[in-house]
Amino acid sequence: TSGAAAALWFPYDAGPADKMIPWALATYKVLVDLIKDSRTGVSMIELRQYSRASEISIPDWAHPFVSTSPSVISSEAETSLDISAYAFSSGFSLNVPLMDTTIYLDYLADRFQKAGGAINEGVHFEKLEDVDPKFGVVINCAGIGARDLVHDVDLEPHRGQVAIVPKIDNLNCAIVCDDAPLMYAIPRTNDCVFGGTNEISDDLDVDPASTSRIVAECSRVLEIKNPRVLNERVGLRPFRKSGVRLEREKLPDSRTVIHNYGHGGSGFTLSWGCAENVFTIAN
Repeated sequence: TSGAAAALWFPYDAGPADKMIPWALATYKVLVDLIKDSRTGVSMIELRQYSRASEISIPDWAHPFVSTSPSVISSEAETSLDISAYAFSSGFSLNVPLMDTTIYLDYLADRFQKAGGAINEGVHFEKLEDVDPKFGVVINCAGIGARDLVHDVDLEPHRGQVAIVPKIDNLNCAIVCDDAPLMYAIPRTNDCVFGGTNEISDDLDVDPASTSRIVAECSRVLEIKNPRVLNERVGLRPFRKSGVRLEREKLPDSRTVIHNYGHGGSGFTLSWGCAENVFTIAN
């Protein structure tokens, strides 16, 4: 369900921090490089994270990010945001990559296939040993499906619903507030993503009441009339209580499996960093 994601570089709903932050930073560097190629659907955008509380807490992942790339976020940005128009009390900003999934996922699939990979749809495995024995290394990126595939009881589906609306005039930054009620408005190439929800559920059906609440809250924050809803999407964030699982294991048939799942709401944000880790283990 990755196509339902807003796909903003934004560590969210995943852990542990000591591993997540290096993976996120490695991914950031790759995405910045991909911006040079217009075919990727990756661009840079200002992220503004707000709080309805009296004082926002700068998240742990932002602190090493600041020390690594001082130009990305500044104390002036942390204290001088024009937040009155958005009905928030405090916030901070930094520039981050944005992946337009309507373009980026096709780019990745094309790149994978040109490198010699094949994509087979409709394949169902009961267990990892069902993978064709010609493959000596199996990489398990089953996401929430790992609950059944490897019987991981630590996984739980964090349901996310978004509304796709037409582009919003003068909205040139991504706005995020993860206080209740969760809201985000993220402009893309041809439309805008309004969100969202984060609830423990594996229901992939659209909830009309959630769409109404999402659109109403985003419109209230942006001080606009409720826009027309072009589409509604639902996805399941594969949250893992003990954190991302990235490790090697032996299958009963002695083949190597590398587990890489449980990224919660940070799949795109951790993707390249985790892939580099998987590649190192595989070698």
